[in-house]
Amino acid sequence: MELLHSGKVRDVYADGDDLILVASDRVSVYDVVLPTLIPDKGKILTQLSLWWFEQLADVVPNHVISATRVPDEWAGRAIRCRRLTMLPVEWIARGYLAGLGLKEYEKGGTVSGIALPDGLVEASKLPEPIFTPTTKASEGHDEFITYDDVVAEIGADTAARLKDVTLDVYKRGAEIAAERGIIIADTKLEFGRAADGTLVLADEVLTSDSSRFWPADEWEPGRPQRSYDKQYVRDWSSTLDWDRTPPGPAIPQDVVDATRARYIEVYERLTGRPWQS
Repeated sequence: MELLHSGKVRDVYADGDDLILVASDRVSVYDVVLPTLIPDKGKILTQLSLWWFEQLADVVPNHVISATRVPDEWAGRAIRCRRLTMLPVEWIARGYLAGLGLKEYEKGGTVSGIALPDGLVEASKLPEPIFTPTTKASEGHDEFITYDDVVAEIGADTAARLKDVTLDVYKRGAEIAAERGIIIADTKLEFGRAADGTLVLADEVLTSDSSRFWPADEWEPGRPQRSYDKQYVRDWSSTLDWDRTPPGPAIPQDVVDATRARYIEVYERLTGRPWQS
């Protein structure tokens, strides 16, 4: 096998005509990989993605070939998948106002060029889910773009199709999660094109690294929400005298343990399965 790419969290290997996507235990905040691992994180992300790919199979094709035909040392954290030509956009759906979307709204009442009602606060539920794409930066930070920018980048037909699919994936995921007492505030998707031209859902889907998960019974607009994702690490890092550039700070053990517990809790609540590392 040949290592093709080592990302912030995932490593991609070529194996003949297939790819092997391996999720590590690395964690990044503000696009900086921190030096401390979160045990089992890669396995949790992989197993949750596989569960979601099954739930969404009737919405959009995905890149999974096999979750078992992978090298033994990566069992549980790797997926054998199809080669795709990835599209240069981060496909983001938002149902609630948080994170960069909140900051953008506070500047001028819009997110990705979409005007939102006045008077929204942190964690407000939006009138309806919105599509808020960003650039997919290989270095530095992703930045908001408009739907028109996406059309200019990849064409009107592909943009329209994947905007609809992004919102459909979010809505289906939000419905399933709501039945289990979890709010999906927003999520990021990635798509690629197969050799036959089919548009395919790739990478990860509706995980704690690509989404904001909140306990529904604790939701209260106007304040930060308790989260089941790496927001806990972000919040810890924001208390430090750190300029958000490499090298990142080491994570203390209590933050590691609490973060791992959140990843496991949301996996178990969503899938209904006990976590087994």
